[in-house]
Amino acid sequence: MSDTHRLCFTVDLRDDAELMARYKAWHGPGAVPKPVVDAIRKDGIRDLEIWLYGTRMVLIMEVGPDFDPVAKAASDAANPEVQEWERLMGTFQQPLPGTPAGQTWVAMECIHSLKEQA
Repeated sequence: MSDTHRLCFTVDLRDDAELMARYKAWHGPGAVPKPVVDAIRKDGIRDLEIWLYGTRMVLIMEVGPDFDPVAKAASDAANPEVQEWERLMGTFQQPLPGTPAGQTWVAMECIHSLKEQA
């Protein structure tokens, strides 16, 4: 039994080549501010990847069994550096239709896992 599981989220980037290039640059090796990276790691996220196709992004988080998304949200809300990062990233993002107001990334539902197949 694995001691980790994945959570996946999605959002679109604004359909603007310059903005998309800047967003990608902000996520390059060493580009994410250290306080933001530290906040991600301290709250139990073991790995995090963002994948892009066109304007659609998928974020994949690998978390341990003790990960608490409510506690993570509270920790992020209390961290001014994370809040500044979220504000900046929000200028590049376009919420999907049906996304609740004030939210960008939305959780995706896992509908298939090879591990669950006979």
